[in-house]
Amino acid sequence: MYLDIHAHFAEEGYDVPAEWERIRAAGVGMVVLAGDTSAHSAMHRDLCARYDGMYFAAGIHPSEAERVSEADICAVARLLQEEKCVAVGEIGLDYHWDTPARAAQQALFVRQLELADGAGLPVQIHSRDCCADMLHVLRTHRALLRRGFLMHCYSHGAENLPAFLELGAYFSFGGVACFKNARNVWESVRACPKERILTETDSPYLSPFRGEKNSPANIPVIAARLAQLRGEDEGAFAAQVAENAQTLFPKCRQ
Repeated sequence: MYLDIHAHFAEEGYDVPAEWERIRAAGVGMVVLAGDTSAHSAMHRDLCARYDGMYFAAGIHPSEAERVSEADICAVARLLQEEKCVAVGEIGLDYHWDTPARAAQQALFVRQLELADGAGLPVQIHSRDCCADMLHVLRTHRALLRRGFLMHCYSHGAENLPAFLELGAYFSFGGVACFKNARNVWESVRACPKERILTETDSPYLSPFRGEKNSPANIPVIAARLAQLRGEDEGAFAAQVAENAQTLFPKCRQ
């Protein structure tokens, strides 16, 4: 069975009933929908109530750090109590642009790490162009990571992978691994221990087919590429990924 540990459906234009049929027909048995706002997290909660094999993470993306309200934080906290909420996410830091302010991003990130610890849930982390600060925050608040964490769409290079591993990280890779000249990602895929690797799409973004809208139905293509990069049998690789997902996200029933 294949799985997509990180995708977005809320307000992304999917015909969800038809898309879900296509996803299942592709052999993908589980999808985790990641939240980027409290409203989108709630939309994902409602979708998950209708489909077996669909789960969600609730959280607020760092791009919202200067717009987030206390009501948003409270809404996320309530969503974490839902049966099919398996993680807090996606949360983290993104320094690719000049805004939001880095201090605001870090404060929101730590606040949500505290929510995750209180709820006994792992976290899905967005980390872009911020490696040093990300490691600093995670090391400083290591006590809040007892349930584990995922570096979603990992992009900090194989040379930094051991530092995140030491903190207990899992790593997910998606369609970027299928791009030409994505050597930085290829090296990370090869360096990742087999018990810490997961598959994702980040749908509707980062399709393995340039210019197309991404879908969890593309996971078999991504998994085949990851297995090829690692020199592993595709079936054995998919089985290992499923085992890893169950370890990090025990609320998911495969």
